[in-house]
Amino acid sequence: MSGLSVTGVVGDFVFGFGTLFAIINPYGLAFVFLERTLGLTEAERRWIARRIALNALFILLVSLFFGTAILGFFGISVPALRLAGGLVVAHAGWNMLKEAPHTTVPAARSSGNYEAVKRIVFFPLTMPLTTGPGTIAAAIALGAGRGQEVQTFLLSSAVSFLVVGAICLTILNAYSGASLMARVLGPEGTRVVTQLSAFLLLCVGVEIMLIGGSDALEDLLLRRGD
Repeated sequence: MSGLSVTGVVGDFVFGFGTLFAIINPYGLAFVFLERTLGLTEAERRWIARRIALNALFILLVSLFFGTAILGFFGISVPALRLAGGLVVAHAGWNMLKEAPHTTVPAARSSGNYEAVKRIVFFPLTMPLTTGPGTIAAAIALGAGRGQEVQTFLLSSAVSFLVVGAICLTILNAYSGASLMARVLGPEGTRVVTQLSAFLLLCVGVEIMLIGGSDALEDLLLRRGD
């Protein structure tokens, strides 16, 4: 916490929001979301977007306030979380790159497709595609920075709630407007952005695994040095 001044509170909010926004990249992931919900109606896509935003709200709040304790309870290290989550993200990006490109967003859909998408709302659409291991690790780090004094802790916690709320509203806005952005860009532009997003998703997954592997190797070397 930077302090109890208005400037300090605003600075903490901007820092927290900027950190999570850069990692999640909701407007870039909107095209990944659109790719995974092709064939749904706009009302159904908005419902899915709301569910993802609510799931993300829960994950971020738990990570901010209880993340360190939960990982310690299950004996899971942050490097292991990054390795596993990065693998899932990279696999999803690779599968999207291999899929045949869609040139249109069909308005009609089958109930089976809607039910299939509903089953993947939490995994993998929410986690790890939207709030992956990098986001969770960042949230845990942000939560660890709260002060110990009661007044500072309460104010910092309030800022954390505002940051998470703003991020989840941004996710909802980006995902709900995914088809509109696709119509503005047109079929060719959407295809290019979707393929680019898939490639970046693959790169993000690999980067998360590299960070996790590097951290794990560093911990191993430190233990051997002791």
